[in-house]
Amino acid sequence: MAGPQMAGPQSGAFQGGFPGGPAQMAGPPQKKLDPDSIPSTTQVIEDDQAKRGGQVYVTNIRGQVPPLVTTDFTVQDQGNASPRFMRCTTYSFPSTADLAKQCKVPLAAIIKPFATVPKNETPLYIVNHGETGPIRCNRCKAYMCPYMQFMDGGRRYQCGFCSCVNEVPVQYFQHLDHMGRRMDLYERPELSLGSYEFIATLDYCKNNKPPNPPAYIFMIDVSYNNIKSGLVKLICEELKTLLDRLPKEEGAETSPIKVGFVTYNKILHFYNVKSALAQPQMMVVSDVAEMFVPLLDGFLVNFQESRAVVNNLLDQIPDMFADTNESETVFAPVIQAGVEALKAAECSGKLFIFHSSIPTAEAPGKLKNRDDRKLVGTEKEKTLFQPLRGVYEQLTKDCVAQGCYELFCITALLWTDLKPLFFSFEVEVNGQQFVSDLRRDVEKSIGFDAIMRVRTGTGFRATDFFGAVYMNNTTDVEMAAVDCDKAVTVEFKHDDTLSEESGAVMQCALLYTTIGGQRRLRIHNLSLNCSSQLSELYKSCETDALINFFAKSAYRAMLNQPLKTVREILVNQTAHMLACYRKHCASPSAASQLILPDAMKVFPVYMNSLLKTPTLVGSTELSTDDRAFHRLLVNAMGVEETQVLLYPRLIPLHTMDVSSDAIPAPVRCSEERLSESGIFLLENGLSMFLWLGQACPPDLIQNLFNMSLPVLDNAHSRKIHSIISSISQQRATSMKLLIVKQKDRSEMLFRQHLVEDKGLHGGASYMDFLCYVHREIRQLLT
Repeated sequence: MAGPQMAGPQSGAFQGGFPGGPAQMAGPPQKKLDPDSIPSTTQVIEDDQAKRGGQVYVTNIRGQVPPLVTTDFTVQDQGNASPRFMRCTTYSFPSTADLAKQCKVPLAAIIKPFATVPKNETPLYIVNHGETGPIRCNRCKAYMCPYMQFMDGGRRYQCGFCSCVNEVPVQYFQHLDHMGRRMDLYERPELSLGSYEFIATLDYCKNNKPPNPPAYIFMIDVSYNNIKSGLVKLICEELKTLLDRLPKEEGAETSPIKVGFVTYNKILHFYNVKSALAQPQMMVVSDVAEMFVPLLDGFLVNFQESRAVVNNLLDQIPDMFADTNESETVFAPVIQAGVEALKAAECSGKLFIFHSSIPTAEAPGKLKNRDDRKLVGTEKEKTLFQPLRGVYEQLTKDCVAQGCYELFCITALLWTDLKPLFFSFEVEVNGQQFVSDLRRDVEKSIGFDAIMRVRTGTGFRATDFFGAVYMNNTTDVEMAAVDCDKAVTVEFKHDDTLSEESGAVMQCALLYTTIGGQRRLRIHNLSLNCSSQLSELYKSCETDALINFFAKSAYRAMLNQPLKTVREILVNQTAHMLACYRKHCASPSAASQLILPDAMKVFPVYMNSLLKTPTLVGSTELSTDDRAFHRLLVNAMGVEETQVLLYPRLIPLHTMDVSSDAIPAPVRCSEERLSESGIFLLENGLSMFLWLGQACPPDLIQNLFNMSLPVLDNAHSRKIHSIISSISQQRATSMKLLIVKQKDRSEMLFRQHLVEDKGLHGGASYMDFLCYVHREIRQLLT
């Protein structure tokens, strides 16, 4: 699938029978198509793993297509960024805008600047160019990288992005060898690697002074519901151990992050937890219309120094509000208080807001439930997903400006104006999932106050950015913070002809503040091929990256266009891309055959799955909250996350080898693959289901259960728990396991993830969608 060579001339051809109705089909009636003969995602994943799994992927070749995101491989950086940081929709750009228009394949990169680097790969090198700061091109400001050409005995260099010739600063001078390369090439990460970091100088800092270390402010909603559900007690208990695990710099003893605490309902309570105090002190702010922070000294503290006072406070909070009857809450003033506190301390940071009900108290940002199902399917449906202008829009800008973000929203009601993580909360049911998400969130490494810019070589440029980002101008992507799970999708357009000889180069530069308060630049470089042959483009496509792009652009378009239009555009573009391939790249064949490019043969199943996501399917049975939540989640996802979300893994457990360490091979995501005597695990990165067939052997059930899924002392039980745990480690959020019996009501939830079948809330089966697309392609070709 991902290799440079193509299968035989008829790559991906399927004979005959696409039941399209007699009107569209010429010739004799066709027999029904066999489901096994249509391209299989699980097969493509398995083949790539067999071909490229366990190998070292060396990044020294321009435009090479990396292994799939589902394949296990090791990266060796030799001049281009690892695919963990950057993946492209195609690794061979068409050389002209006309060709790009003709094939309709979007040109985009999905960038995860902070992606986790596995332990067996080299961490990023840090380069310090001293007081003069990083060396960059005078004209386009690109940073020193392997694409710069040195000349004139090493005294000058030509920029690989804009071709400007620059003088080499005296302190950076080095002689060239007989090949024209610098003698110190391999001693300098910025000349030999695709990714590295520069230490930034003061002129990269706000007001030209070094940043203070960041702060984490924990803001707990202590209204009646949260106290009664046991959530407040759970949070306070958990924080006592969590605060010992705040992220710290490599090799440091303690974390430099400061912590602060606020509780609130209709009013806000700030706490002084200065280490010198015997008891924490509460200060109340009841005027929520004019938010101010009542204390500066003693609000943000070092946890190690103030441990006794903080733990004392966390013990007291649940008792202090135990008898509350207050059910109304404010919300916007809480965010504002957090932003003001960080502003006063002149630092960036994270607000952990544990909020659980719609803010109805009289205060700025008061909301009402807007879930009007009558609008679904109408022209006005888009208004359900548009945030209310005003208070929250301004707060978002303030948060980005101050470099703070994060929100834990624990609620059965979400209002589309806010952008949190949410679920309806019961301590027994959701406690474990909530705690593990909170842990992961507090502990993960993170960059604050981040600004990203993507520079490109001549002939094309970055035109559009998709993700959980804010843009004040057309080039700077502002992120309050960036962590290992955040991805930004960037679309490129031609503004001239690209040279096949020099290819297409891009550089992502991310300026951010480390946990220890150091300003740094993280640089990722990538070079692609350019070709006037469309077959090269199709050969170098990556389906998983393409679908990430389509999901994000569709989820943005739905804010301004009717859903029906958005869905039509997606189908139309799918047909156009495949028709163009058929017309210009495939060898002649019968019209009744569907010919797909090798690298895109499973694109239709992903596209059909995208059309059936809660956000795009537009059913009155789905809550707007669920749909808005899904939309916001996908916006920040990288390629791995959208891949498994749109094609979940369905793993048979009844036939597994309990002595093997491996996760059993998944089967196609369809009801046809389930068996009454089987047990299957399904996961999509957000949810996990254990499906039990009606005729499942009693001894197998006994080996696994006593109503929940306990860890029992037998090989089957240990093996299933090891599978669940290794899947959980691969995913960005923890997944609650739902046990589903065949023919039970809860089976509906499970079935909507069988993406090859007809959608429960509307949407075609994979087979029907293929037939439909095939018809569209034939119409385009005639």
